Amino acid sequence: MNDGIDRLIDLIDAEPEGLRTAEFLQAQNVLAGLAGKRVAEAVVEETRVVITADDGSRYYFYGFLGSDGSARAANSAPR
Repeated sequence: MNDGIDRLIDLIDAEPEGLRTAEFLQAQNVLAGLAGKRVAEAVVEETRVVITADDGSRYYFYGFLGSDGSARAANSAPR
């Protein structure tokens, strides 16, 4: 039981930039597994994004999800 609490405390003490970097590297690794496959479905859940490939494999993305707001602003600008 204490091991779980200790791990949570370590996460709280973790540096946010280090967590972002770790999540980015994990996402790169997952995306490399998607190379050559087609995305059949993408679902945004409360704490993760689930990508299902056409061969049935699922890929999960957690953590510091974000986007580049400038792309969204450019698409919503009046023309």
